Amino acid sequence: MKALIIEDEPLSVAELTNTLAEVAPQIEVVATAASVAEATELVGRVDHDLIFMDIHLGDGNGFDIFRRAEIRVPVIFITAYDTYTLKAFENKGIDYLLKPFGREDLRRAIDKLGLLARLGGSSTADDRASTDTAANSAEPIYQERFLVQIGARMRSVTVDEVAYFMADGKYLHLVTHDGKDYLLDRTLTELSEKLSPKLFFRINRRFIISFESIREMIRYSGSRIKVQLQPPLPEGEEALVSTDRVQEFRQWLNR
Repeated sequence: MKALIIEDEPLSVAELTNTLAEVAPQIEVVATAASVAEATELVGRVDHDLIFMDIHLGDGNGFDIFRRAEIRVPVIFITAYDTYTLKAFENKGIDYLLKPFGREDLRRAIDKLGLLARLGGSSTADDRASTDTAANSAEPIYQERFLVQIGARMRSVTVDEVAYFMADGKYLHLVTHDGKDYLLDRTLTELSEKLSPKLFFRINRRFIISFESIREMIRYSGSRIKVQLQPPLPEGEEALVSTDRVQEFRQWLNR
């Protein structure tokens, strides 16, 4: 299996190459590119079956490469930003790793392709067909972490830490179980497509809640349900399951 690395930080290229050698020795890094221009030329010239791609490059955005060249192989995006997940999966993405990532994160990304089970004995054309089949048959890929910023500092919040998401005008709040509130640069609709439906449910236009955040449920007017959340909502806010979602919400609770 032949891979390209598109990354403008030499240290990141070296770390990824070394980690691949440990967790997936059957993957050979055949070339690297540090810019959109270089990558555009590279993907059309070098035989490859997989791409590891950073999004922010020195001369532009990694998605520019898709407009300039035909990319026919799966892409594992590796970036420090969590705001491009939806766009990544619309552009050949089969996983989205947030820096810094560990060996197990990379191993799981490769497992989704079924690469670890393959020994690399088939031809390149067979490799690509097999890879496409594995990618198409893989389970849905859900986001596992969110990169948030607190002033000049940043941290990565895991989905297990998330109590609920609340849309407030142009802002989207991520609230953790311990009451911390972070802002995300995305919409609730974009977010709902990337969360596991086993863990989260969108109760209305403003709230996506986790099962673990539900403290109490109360019958409201008509068939609606009022959900008391932990940590509590700001004063004046209510989490009401919209009428058209009540039946699905009941089914979600009764799995």
